Amino acid sequence: MRILTAGESHGEYNVAIVEGFPKGVKVDKAFIDQELKRRMSGYGRGKRMGIEKDEVKIVSGMRNKVTLGSPIALLVKNKDVRIFSQKKDVLAALAVPRPAHADLAAALKYGETDIRNILERASARETVARVAAGAMCKQFLSAFGIKFASFTLSIGKTTLADLPKDISEIIRKTKNSRLNCTDKEVEKLMIKEIQDAQHQKDSVGGVVEVWIDGVPAGLGSVMHYDRRLDASLAGAIMSIPAVKGVEIGLGFHYAFRHGSKSHDAIFYNSHKGFYRKTNNSGGIEGGVSNGSPIVFRLAMKPIATLRKPLESVNLRTKRKTPASVERSDICAIVAMAVIAENMAAIQIMNAFLEKFGCDSLKEIKTNYCNYL
Repeated sequence: MRILTAGESHGEYNVAIVEGFPKGVKVDKAFIDQELKRRMSGYGRGKRMGIEKDEVKIVSGMRNKVTLGSPIALLVKNKDVRIFSQKKDVLAALAVPRPAHADLAAALKYGETDIRNILERASARETVARVAAGAMCKQFLSAFGIKFASFTLSIGKTTLADLPKDISEIIRKTKNSRLNCTDKEVEKLMIKEIQDAQHQKDSVGGVVEVWIDGVPAGLGSVMHYDRRLDASLAGAIMSIPAVKGVEIGLGFHYAFRHGSKSHDAIFYNSHKGFYRKTNNSGGIEGGVSNGSPIVFRLAMKPIATLRKPLESVNLRTKRKTPASVERSDICAIVAMAVIAENMAAIQIMNAFLEKFGCDSLKEIKTNYCNYL
């Protein structure tokens, strides 16, 4: 399965083309729209999310809500349209790059003096198309009992201490949370972190933890480095704008433990089959899923655009100038979690199709049941 996205932050549409999606899968547009709505939510978002109302339009690859096996085209229309492909806009050129954004590096790469031609595509607005595609993958995987959930582990210096025990607890405790947090008291402290950053005309980042339950043992490959499941997951998550770190299971904490205190002992009984009492490996060993829940974390840097900008340099004059200020969020940690879930869904589905076939849902189910 391949996914190609297109579109600019203030263009007319964001688009995803999904090629290789199996035939015979019922896709509910309402579920995709709900994922897009989740992506827009969360305390700390900017004014842009008050303008947009993201809804998907499925324009090919289905009949009567069921996939045909042909390429699927997904469109999400932008309301805040400022640039056009076939007519001139009235936006002033931007020449001062923002530190920590793609502005300068990509301007040098493409020989660009108007940074708007960079930031329109580099913007995290592009992820709306990825979420739409990932929501389709979630619906496919749900037919095999695979579930996704996430929660906010930290924002700024505030960290959740009492961690959830399973995916059902995550889903239950984050249901009405403004920050996708499982603890209401900790959430209040996280909100204060965002408010403090806002008062200081600053931004703040955080850490998200994602759980994937129901993944069978055997997805990924120990034979090929580019098909290792942990590698594909980490690469997909690192491709999200503002993500600067990924760890699976214990992650960096492995470095501070002895093996006897960190590896997951193996047990067996006739009811459960092979199982573990711990999940420090995060559900992946040797690049292959082992049947335990897949658990990973991602670190989101503070948003690059600051209302009190850092020093920068004008690309044209080479003079010292405060960085450009674009409309932006203070903290987009909830959106980051939703994007991460859906990017993970794309990677899990790819590994699933590689293992069990890819032409039709009926064939895949047969192969899956035979394998189990």
